Amino acid sequence: MIGPGQSQSLLAPAKINLTLQILGRRPDGYHELESLVAFAGTGDRLLVEPAEELIFEVTGPFAGQLAHATGDNLVLAATRLLAQAAGIQPRVRLQLTKNLPVGAGLGGGSADAAAVLQALRALWGLSFSPDFLASLALPLGADLPVCLYGRPALMRGIGERLTPAPPLPPLWLVLVNPGESLATGRVYQARQGPFSRPSDWWSCELPDAATAARLLRAKPNDLQAPACGLCPSIGLVLAALEKSPACLLARMSGSGASCFGLYGREEEAQAAAARLAADHPDWWVVAAPLLHLGSDS
Repeated sequence: MIGPGQSQSLLAPAKINLTLQILGRRPDGYHELESLVAFAGTGDRLLVEPAEELIFEVTGPFAGQLAHATGDNLVLAATRLLAQAAGIQPRVRLQLTKNLPVGAGLGGGSADAAAVLQALRALWGLSFSPDFLASLALPLGADLPVCLYGRPALMRGIGERLTPAPPLPPLWLVLVNPGESLATGRVYQARQGPFSRPSDWWSCELPDAATAARLLRAKPNDLQAPACGLCPSIGLVLAALEKSPACLLARMSGSGASCFGLYGREEEAQAAAARLAADHPDWWVVAAPLLHLGSDS
């Protein structure tokens, strides 16, 4: 068990919006959401250890996409916010291995910030509750509470109302990004049409992958159509996933531009990922399991 003062290495898993529906717009401009969120067994990696001052380093294949020197990075913001709440100086070295593309609809920045909050709570020996951390972090982004929760959940409100998801069967994902990013605000602005209605099937049993895919198909991602209009490459990714053998569902995650294919077996997902990577060497393609019990350490 990791104790106070000990170095830690944590996975910040990719967040996957299996569904994402927009229920309305609030007077403050935020949108009311309903989303079934889960996490993939792949993501960024965060190393946290004691230091004499605050040090932030970024490595990994997507380090160049991260403007970490500007001071507004979510990892740094979360670190300073927690230190301020605890009344201490943020003397810590943070090394982020950026494996996920930036601005890709996979919650990478929020997952990174959630991981640093969890790591620093242990490192500094803080007794803050998970609910307190979630309320503290919500102003940094709507995905922070669910990333702190770290397991499949039904997310409502602007992201702050979480309930456990129904038990999910073993599922595999193929994650694909066409090498493009989308600003969430642009996608919301491009959205047209009526708002969705709340769902009523969340208590249904999902005994197998095929049943899960059938129920998920009935609850789409409301941001997918406007995102495709802004970034036509998303449509190409979805078409390629749909054509892959054994793909049960192909959908965009979050506000894009990353998409996922859902598969019932590891070998099916690995074969699909290998074929997609060979056919589209400029795409980012990863096969990973859907996590069920929270973040892998």
